[in-house]
Amino acid sequence: MLSETAAQPVAPCPAPFNLAEHVLAAGRSRPDHVALQILKTNGAERWSYGRLEAAVRGVATGFLRAGLESGDRVLLRLGNGVAFPLAFLGAVAAGLVPVPTAAGLTAGEVARLAAVIAPRLIVAAEGVVLPVPAPCPVLSEAALRGFEALPPAGIVPVDPDRLAYIVFTSGTSGLPRAVAHAHRAVWARRMMREGWLGIGPADRLLHAGALNWTYTLGVGLFDPWAVGATALVLAEGVTAEQLPLLARRFDATIVAAVPGVYRKILAGGRVLSLPRLRHGLSAGEKLPAPIRAAWRAATGTDLHEAMGLSECSTFLSSSPGRPAPEGATGYAQAGRRIAVLGPDGAPVSRGEAGVLAVHRDDPGLFLGTFEGGTIAPIAGDWFQTGDIVHMAKDGAITYHGRADDMLNAGGFRVSPVEIETAMNAHPGVTASAAVELPVKADASVIALFYCGTAGEDALAAHAEEALARFKQPRLYLPRATIPTTANGKINRRALREEWKATQ
Repeated sequence: MLSETAAQPVAPCPAPFNLAEHVLAAGRSRPDHVALQILKTNGAERWSYGRLEAAVRGVATGFLRAGLESGDRVLLRLGNGVAFPLAFLGAVAAGLVPVPTAAGLTAGEVARLAAVIAPRLIVAAEGVVLPVPAPCPVLSEAALRGFEALPPAGIVPVDPDRLAYIVFTSGTSGLPRAVAHAHRAVWARRMMREGWLGIGPADRLLHAGALNWTYTLGVGLFDPWAVGATALVLAEGVTAEQLPLLARRFDATIVAAVPGVYRKILAGGRVLSLPRLRHGLSAGEKLPAPIRAAWRAATGTDLHEAMGLSECSTFLSSSPGRPAPEGATGYAQAGRRIAVLGPDGAPVSRGEAGVLAVHRDDPGLFLGTFEGGTIAPIAGDWFQTGDIVHMAKDGAITYHGRADDMLNAGGFRVSPVEIETAMNAHPGVTASAAVELPVKADASVIALFYCGTAGEDALAAHAEEALARFKQPRLYLPRATIPTTANGKINRRALREEWKATQ
């Protein structure tokens, strides 16, 4: 049996269509229901569905009155406040193309991104770094908020395949790429409701991430709003350690975060009192089995993992209706066509490792890369994600790491995630990262950077019991913290470069 799934028929995206219209439609039947709460340690800012839609349409009017025209790009330099979704959805409603960016970028980094997309307008919060000189007019957050009271604009209906928004990949292994998404991308998220989220209109979903990240933008805002539920997001300055208290105070029924946030929440083995919580969601990087087990022990609920990427959000996952087997990430969501490909580009046999790929017909797959004012389309029938996985006989997918993170140990390809999972099981390890380090001009070894109290001898003995000889680390390097990217993923490249700089 080959490692390929046949997509089940799903309803096609309606035409014409608009992402903002789809996201806001469910709330019209309950205009007084709370759509958004921005959680602070001393309270919360509340927005009803009626107020949210009026503000979005007012912002659309403001953009059009400012002289912006259909298809113009709007660069967003905003933090975790209501201005972000108002600017994003207001731009989409008006037929513009929002481009969210991380608030912590340097002026040089922002300038490089702006050079790629050629924005007609930048919307910026006070104090956020801007390119110097700015390539276009800059609208302050305060001025944007002044648009809320303007007469509401109509939402522009367009072809579902039309460009809706652009996001940049994290760029940890090279220059960031501008990923162009169609309006239909939000329609494809319907496949995630049962396949991962398990969400309904009575839910209150708390997301711990930054709004400029696609994981937070989609799961934290679009998905709750598309079903008329309540989105809860953390205000600037709220820490992961404060999340359990806020989740309890604001009656969260679903929590979403990256594994690193869950690790901080669960530190110390405390029991979490979250009486309304139904389950948690995890994405962004591989969910270690000990974290899932600790979450179950602390909350009495399960933690469901998903795999996705900037180019296609999530497309395989665990869910309340179909939990993942231990060690696996989950199953292809209904309607998704995925495969595990070998070096020849053909599906491998089930049980054999290869590159995870998504078929070009997936409605959630990106249009292509935005380059020089045009979109470079996807080539071939399969978009290869760069993730190394294997598919079990029942279709469950197990993740082994990124193709560019795979380690070479004596000629064998070894998954860093496999090593980290084994070593994180030691009680004296709180976090770890397996990295290949060059010790000679023609030789490299596997090293384990780790946080915790364990000594090298204890870790070596544990590795001998848990891993084959060629997978065992040769160096054990204690650290106070394991560096992560802006999206919370382990930054193995940074560890490698830091170590090389000390040799």
